[in-house]
Amino acid sequence: MSNCKTAVVIPSRMASTRFPGKPLALLGGKPMVQWVYEKGKASKADAVIVATDDETIRKAVEDFGGTAVMTSPDHPSGTDRICEAVRGSDYDLIINVQGDEPLIPTSVIDELIDVMRRNPELEMGTVAVPCARSAVANDFNKVKVVFGEDNRALYFSRSMIPHLREGGCEAQAYLHWGIYAYRRRALERFVALPESRLEKCEKLEQLRALENGVGIYVLVSHLESIGIDTPEDLAAAEARIKEMR
Repeated sequence: MSNCKTAVVIPSRMASTRFPGKPLALLGGKPMVQWVYEKGKASKADAVIVATDDETIRKAVEDFGGTAVMTSPDHPSGTDRICEAVRGSDYDLIINVQGDEPLIPTSVIDELIDVMRRNPELEMGTVAVPCARSAVANDFNKVKVVFGEDNRALYFSRSMIPHLREGGCEAQAYLHWGIYAYRRRALERFVALPESRLEKCEKLEQLRALENGVGIYVLVSHLESIGIDTPEDLAAAEARIKEMR
């Protein structure tokens, strides 16, 4: 399926609890959503779309020459917003790149596209990076993932997994990177499913997929990015950009 038509879709909304107005916060003189859009445009994807419910974001995207689609303000998640944005299109593969990942390496997007194109049996894909337990164990905003020998996800958690019991053997910990790939049929099936038991517990929507037998392939990357959840994260990203110049 090397020729499957692919779209990067960026869900974007203004009403962030921890950082209101985040998509239009300036980073290196450009709105954050523009950084993410440009990363998508530099990838192998056939199209890049910002899915939003805010006219201010739509205008900002169109002002820098991007494509935006207005969606319902009532969606419970970015995944539902993405599904509406591509409804009626002919995209076979949809890549969900979070709007708060302005420094995501384009190569990570391309690797995820490649693995999904090479393996048409995969329904969903995502990315994880190796991490030190000490760096993430007590941070419940950092989601951890464990996966099998076939790189299929076994579980995602805000808690530290796998737990290292006294006397046990160390196992590499992995931090989940919130970029997803969906086959169209898997995306449509996913959003039609009710919120699941474990999803309600951990507040992680990817658990809905696992609980309903939808496999998620985990691509391991050794690259890094800075997710922007707070103004402090934005300052860290600004500093990183200055280092890169």
